[in-house]
Amino acid sequence: MKIDGGLAIRVKTESGQTYARIPARLLRELVERIGGDDDHFLVVQRIPDRPLVFIQTARDADGAYDLQHRTGRVPHMWVARVTDPGLVAEVMVRWARQEDGWDTGVAWEREEFGLPEEAPDLAAEVAARAEAYVRDMLQDGCLGIEAMIRETVYLMEDGEGASPVSQAQAREIVERLWLDRLDEQETWAGPTDPDRLAQAFAALEDDGIVAREDFTCCRGCGMTEIGAETDGKPGVRGFVFFHHQDTRGAAQGHGLSLHYGGFDGSEETTKAVGHEVVAALAAAGLSAEWDGDPGKSIDVAPLEWRKRLVG
Repeated sequence: MKIDGGLAIRVKTESGQTYARIPARLLRELVERIGGDDDHFLVVQRIPDRPLVFIQTARDADGAYDLQHRTGRVPHMWVARVTDPGLVAEVMVRWARQEDGWDTGVAWEREEFGLPEEAPDLAAEVAARAEAYVRDMLQDGCLGIEAMIRETVYLMEDGEGASPVSQAQAREIVERLWLDRLDEQETWAGPTDPDRLAQAFAALEDDGIVAREDFTCCRGCGMTEIGAETDGKPGVRGFVFFHHQDTRGAAQGHGLSLHYGGFDGSEETTKAVGHEVVAALAAAGLSAEWDGDPGKSIDVAPLEWRKRLVG
């Protein structure tokens, strides 16, 4: 995912690229670019995502744009046909900024469709177990709605791969508890510790250190796979990451362990990267416990894990 600071949105393209918090300039460029092979449309969601709230556009072979937006779980969508890519981009930027009158300038039509039937009620014990899994994932704060739905079904599977919770039933639980969590996080004042951690990781990324949050399932997998994250970037010297088990520990109040190293495999580079990580954490307002031993992880504590949902 590419992050470039700006609008509180997440953009997904047909080609599989995603962009978060991009400036209006880049959104305009993405709108004007679509129309080629495997790049006919893009979908824009707000950060944090709210279920079925989005604006999207697709470009036809004749160069015109189909512009659509939806306002939640309602049985309709608003659609418009626009020929000016500049106007499409401007409407999407105004939508992202939630400006009054953002939808003016185009001729919207209401497209009706039926909502799916409500999913059957779950047995109380099954629902309670599924909700517990969802609450843990919401506390972790790393998955979006669709990924959380898939994970809920998977986590509820028995030993033979059958799950008592369908996708539709999982969706109802996830979306309801997701919205509850959004209401809760709106009460969080100022930057949280995970906000500060993201700031530190962004600074390290800019300085040649590959920095990844909630990366892979465990330390072994992370150390094996982190090299692929360099993506051919020049000047990359080292890495730092924490894996999903670390995330769970932090969410449960046990602090956070960071794993780091140098891509040349030397102890000197690993130690230097460790010092850079500690300095970046301090600059972001976080405390780190590390004695300078390149064989030991860096522990971030104390830490209050209030990670904001994105989507």
